[in-house]
Amino acid sequence: MYHAPIKDIQFALAHIAEYHKIAQLSGNEEATPDIVQSILDEAAKFAANLLAPINHPADLQGSRLGNGAVQTPDGYRDAYQQFIEAGWMTLAFPEQYGGQSLPWILSAIVQEMWDGANMAWGLCSLLSRGAIELLLIHAPEDQKSIYLPKLIAGEWSGTMNLTEAHAGSDLGSIKTMATPHEDHYLLKGQKIFITWGEQDFTENIIHLVLARTPDAPEGPRGVSLFLVPKFLVNKDASLGERNDLQCVALEKKLGIRGCATCVMSFGEEQGAVGYLVGDVGKGIATMFTMMNNERLAVALQSIAVADRAYQLAREYARERVQSRSALSGDGPGAVTIIHHADVRRMLLSMKSRIEAGRALCYYAMAQIDYSNSHADAAVREAAHKRIDLLTPIVKNWCTESATDIANLGIQIHGGAGFIEETGAAQHLRDSRIGSIYEGTTGIQANDLVIRKVLLDGGQQMSLLIEEIKSDISKWTQQQNLKKVTNFAAILEGLLTSVTSLELATNWILDNGRESTNGALASAYHFSMMCGYVIGCWLLTKGVVNAISSEDAKVSDAELETRAIVVKFLTEQYLHLSNALLDIIQSGDDTIMTLSEDQF
Repeated sequence: MYHAPIKDIQFALAHIAEYHKIAQLSGNEEATPDIVQSILDEAAKFAANLLAPINHPADLQGSRLGNGAVQTPDGYRDAYQQFIEAGWMTLAFPEQYGGQSLPWILSAIVQEMWDGANMAWGLCSLLSRGAIELLLIHAPEDQKSIYLPKLIAGEWSGTMNLTEAHAGSDLGSIKTMATPHEDHYLLKGQKIFITWGEQDFTENIIHLVLARTPDAPEGPRGVSLFLVPKFLVNKDASLGERNDLQCVALEKKLGIRGCATCVMSFGEEQGAVGYLVGDVGKGIATMFTMMNNERLAVALQSIAVADRAYQLAREYARERVQSRSALSGDGPGAVTIIHHADVRRMLLSMKSRIEAGRALCYYAMAQIDYSNSHADAAVREAAHKRIDLLTPIVKNWCTESATDIANLGIQIHGGAGFIEETGAAQHLRDSRIGSIYEGTTGIQANDLVIRKVLLDGGQQMSLLIEEIKSDISKWTQQQNLKKVTNFAAILEGLLTSVTSLELATNWILDNGRESTNGALASAYHFSMMCGYVIGCWLLTKGVVNAISSEDAKVSDAELETRAIVVKFLTEQYLHLSNALLDIIQSGDDTIMTLSEDQF
């Protein structure tokens, strides 16, 4: 059971991402309200009618490997063929290469629906989108003209080949070798955790592979990036012979079992033919284009799965009859469990954080469109810096929250949630990968503290904090907001929390350079604090913008509902930021005290 949350999507797109501003950017003239609505409606049908029904069966069946070929779960291949026939892959990419040149945020929202309906299936298009963006920015024109039209059409797919068995997140230690040969390179090595590294959807798979050249220095500066096709490609984009690469094993995973997560071997014979993308020795920096794209995509993917978990839990709570409740008054008999206060607490906890997570993602995606298309170079640069700051925050907060949300979904089901047949357990298993792949929570938190706060002296964080404080001050004076119940309490809580965020940022700036461990010991809590504050700010902004707009689609009843959700988030979660301030300021005194043996 999955239905795309169209009403919530429309609200976040209109009043948080402020789509009317995106629609005014150069090149977005075709993205009219009617076109956008049509895209959302058709995507919702595709997700609910085609992808959702094959989600749980695919989790049970899984992908299978035989003689180097992967057989995907029943229904997956047919769904993908309908996906490319409908042109879903083309939305956000340039018309020059067969795309529709629509705003990036629309493509992201459509991907959210695929991920909510069937996360394992959706990973194929998610990775292809990232590969396309990387090639658009870094590939020479001869590569673009051959590979992009097929990738954008969805006829070919893209993958990301980063780590190896010994390397983990230390990509500077990889050993895969790329030896120059005529106009290309020959690659030899093995990669692990390659999502959809082999499948039966597409006629070709374009692997983006990190490898070292023979004379490369040790460490990250010795790593380059190569385009390695499954089948060699002729100059007219027709397919040649099979390249020297293969899937040699499938990972047995906790979740996303329908997806083939591959161990890929390159060059077991003469060497896999690959072509340099970007400059020699700049492979990791080049790959970061795709990695940062995927980090935001994974954040929204996590919220999508959390939303599906919420939908299932909500319907169960509406139907499951058990025990009397204080809400039932003196009436006899049992009631549905949605009448129980603790179940309502859990449902509101799920709903409020899903809406905050979607707000974070849509706001970040909107900045991508500004950075790509705004006429003012200063605005493009500011949007780019805002994306850099937000990426580790959004990735951490959304993925960590999604796992907890899916866990609450099981709790609402009680014993039935622990049984696979209900589907609640799959949501928890699937969501768990979000905080691991594309950079673990710890790596993202370290990036936020070291690169995004300390290295720029807190400039970008300070700009964001000042923007939030300015909005609070402005909203406090707006008379039309007083009609919303408890709005003053929301603003008071938001002001207290942003003050805590400012103090935490200052503590990191004051102490982080002298005590790196102190800053890193606080990094996780700081990233979560940022997510709570920024998410609550954006939800509040959405309510304010809706009240101030002429959008007749938002009724007073809906505004009241959304304000209650924000108030719950403020009461139950935003105040955690004040407690997190104390934890952050404690530094590493306790964390670094125990000796290795004491653990």
